[in-house]
Amino acid sequence: MIQVSDNWRTAHPGGALGLLSMQIDRAQENQAKLDRERLALENQLREQYLDVPRAEIRQLPVMDAYTQYYKRFKKTYHVLLQLDSLCNKQRSIPHTEPLVQAMFMAEMKSFILTAGHDLDLTRGKIHLDSSQGNENYQNLRGDQVTCKAGDMLMSDSQAVICSILYGQDQRTRITQDTRRVLYVMYVPPGIETVTVENHIRDIERNAGLVFPGSKAVERQVIRAGSPATLTF
Repeated sequence: MIQVSDNWRTAHPGGALGLLSMQIDRAQENQAKLDRERLALENQLREQYLDVPRAEIRQLPVMDAYTQYYKRFKKTYHVLLQLDSLCNKQRSIPHTEPLVQAMFMAEMKSFILTAGHDLDLTRGKIHLDSSQGNENYQNLRGDQVTCKAGDMLMSDSQAVICSILYGQDQRTRITQDTRRVLYVMYVPPGIETVTVENHIRDIERNAGLVFPGSKAVERQVIRAGSPATLTF
């Protein structure tokens, strides 16, 4: 499904990419079930991380991996800020389009950075690469951004559809009309494959809660140091 460049493998040794594509059946929708799961997760996270110093949370294995990645670009990992907002400011996981909410929930549980795309809105083949620093695209907020050199990015035949630092694009975003969804996990060095696999399963489960007729089409983990793709 994804073409991976040698440049990405060289620039991000130890890194990985997780993929989950799903066929979404919107004939039945159970938002209430997903919301109950969301509330349970919020309570669990608050019990676990309320009043825990941010410096201590940064040292957790997954959070530390992303912190080190973002530090290279003098930025702070936004999931750390979102966790602090949820636990210490009593804010909630965004109640948004169910397929996006399913992704956010899994992201807050595992801290693994994830983007979601409508596969029917992508064009041509999808490529994973390392940025040269001159790629431009319109991000989810509608801003025109220029990628940072050395950042992980994904593009189709038309333009960049996501980078780690600036997030996913507006053109291929998930909407209420999405029937084929692609979830992409951008994984820096230091995170085990099984952690990515569990995260993929959580997204699949969450999406299935709200749209019970949906099914996974493909689950993959691609590691920079291995030519093989793990499909499960």
